[in-house]
Amino acid sequence: MNIQSAVQERLITQVEDAMVEVLNESHMHNVPANSETHFKVTVVSPAFGSLRRVARHQMIYGLLQDFIEGPVHALALHLYTPEEWAQRQETSPQSPDCHGGDGSIPGG
Repeated sequence: MNIQSAVQERLITQVEDAMVEVLNESHMHNVPANSETHFKVTVVSPAFGSLRRVARHQMIYGLLQDFIEGPVHALALHLYTPEEWAQRQETSPQSPDCHGGDGSIPGG
């Protein structure tokens, strides 16, 4: 199982009534071809209703800790209740272009 599928499966099984989308955005970064290091994760769940945004992120980071300590370099988390998701018209934000790691920014 690839990392993208493993992350998605973990979130589906561990977050109550969740709609989960995991996109591999590694190709947008300065990494080798076919890398699985940068992911955009969208989770919609009623379980987030009683949690502040920071607590939502802490929850997901806790569930994915072994991936973060291993092969995953970056997670862009977009975490919503069903009501918040509906207000967004069921779309998560576009990811920005990568501006680091290619030598174009000093120290990047």
